[in-house]
Amino acid sequence: MRNLILLPFLLLLPALLLTRSAQAQELQAEVAISTENVTIADRQLVQQMRNDMQAFLNTRSFTNQTYRPEERIRCKFFVGITEIPQNGTYRATVRVLSTRPVYGTGYETNVLSFADRGWIFNYSPQNPIDYSENTFVGNLSSLLAFYAYIIIGMDQDSFSPLSGSVYYDRARNILTNASSQNVTNEADEGWKDGNNGNRYWLLNNLQDPQLEAFRSGMYAYYRQGMDVFITKPEEARTTITTALQGVQQAVQRRPGTLLARAFFTTKADEIANIFRTSPDQQQKTQVVTILSETDPTNSAKYQAILRQP
Repeated sequence: MRNLILLPFLLLLPALLLTRSAQAQELQAEVAISTENVTIADRQLVQQMRNDMQAFLNTRSFTNQTYRPEERIRCKFFVGITEIPQNGTYRATVRVLSTRPVYGTGYETNVLSFADRGWIFNYSPQNPIDYSENTFVGNLSSLLAFYAYIIIGMDQDSFSPLSGSVYYDRARNILTNASSQNVTNEADEGWKDGNNGNRYWLLNNLQDPQLEAFRSGMYAYYRQGMDVFITKPEEARTTITTALQGVQQAVQRRPGTLLARAFFTTKADEIANIFRTSPDQQQKTQVVTILSETDPTNSAKYQAILRQP
């Protein structure tokens, strides 16, 4: 589906690039690791950890689709190591960010921005980060692969309605295997339902039939809204309003849902900018009403929409 939206860009590329048929990996990931809260004397170990995580994400094919190099999904993993319980074992907080291009512009919009505060993993620079989709090998590879599928699934949802489902199923398989494992010292509560802000609930929300209106709304927001904004701003705003109504429906069914919180943390400023210059005062009032009810935390930002000419 990414090919359809990016086709106009491809026409501008050299003919040699257009004829390439080799399958590329899906992700273009960057990993940054902070150690300001711990003491690690061996700086090369930290650099090797970063390189190994990044290579795992960038050199592995997670789907059977063909992604051209320019179509790879840009994403970042900000890893902050908080504790080293024992030699070779690390606890960390991680923010995962993914973006997608907006058609006809140089702008990239955030799709996923999620803080996971419960990573625990074993790592040795002498050993590769092994992974098997059907069995648990280690928590680090499970965590990286889990988020790879979440990123790919949400990206697919933004290009075609509900097309990310198959990748959420694969993330579910990883979660099931990791949550029941007892072969390593990496007991990770993030795979379980104890904390309503963890990765278990992120995936649970994405697969919840009661929240399907949210996922459908994301397709409308990105593909039918953002991607046509440069040429048809009024039509785009109307479609984005419909998308926000889908988010509102999801929140009404599941008050306080993690998925909505993550969405508005990422999108509040962007949405305000989209409607700030709208010439339709009635539309502005409708949108502000939806947003103030659905995301009261950012109500002040949305109220400012009404004050703009």
